[in-house]
Amino acid sequence: MRNVIFGINVTMDGCCDHTKLTGNEEIHEYYTHLLRDVDLLVFGRKTYQLMVPYWPDIARNPTQSKATNEFARTFDSINKVVFSRTFDSAEGKNTRIVRTNLQEEILKLKQEQGKNILTGGVALPSQLIELGLVDEYRLVVQPIVAGEGRRLFEGVSLQESLQLKLVESKIFKSGCVALRYLKQ
Repeated sequence: MRNVIFGINVTMDGCCDHTKLTGNEEIHEYYTHLLRDVDLLVFGRKTYQLMVPYWPDIARNPTQSKATNEFARTFDSINKVVFSRTFDSAEGKNTRIVRTNLQEEILKLKQEQGKNILTGGVALPSQLIELGLVDEYRLVVQPIVAGEGRRLFEGVSLQESLQLKLVESKIFKSGCVALRYLKQ
């Protein structure tokens, strides 16, 4: 069975608003490595529109750093599913829109052959967490205190505490810390 991995950048105070975070070579290398272990990206409309066309444009016109360009190429090559009832059309040949039941579709995708499934953003992963469908959590904590902005797991309603096991951590030169947790 394929695992669903939730990957996200956060500040030390739990802010996951992309306008409060920074990117760097180490973060792009980390996420490129993670992307190589997945063959499906699952997003809600807002996160998809944040990522596309931005990253595919960089993949087509690689004018950024080596790590950023490689992240863009890897991101662009992976199939994507966008869950939305309002989104009319998605860019790219490797993206499809799903309007059906989230839980049923994710359970079906988990049963398919292939590598892992990666999700990001806040709203859709929050729903997946509430449904018990996220198997692994990859957080990159940046040494920033934002003081404002949307918080990670804000509004997530669980019937019982979610128990996680830390299985890996990595400290970057920039002071960022990558944490990998498995659901127990």
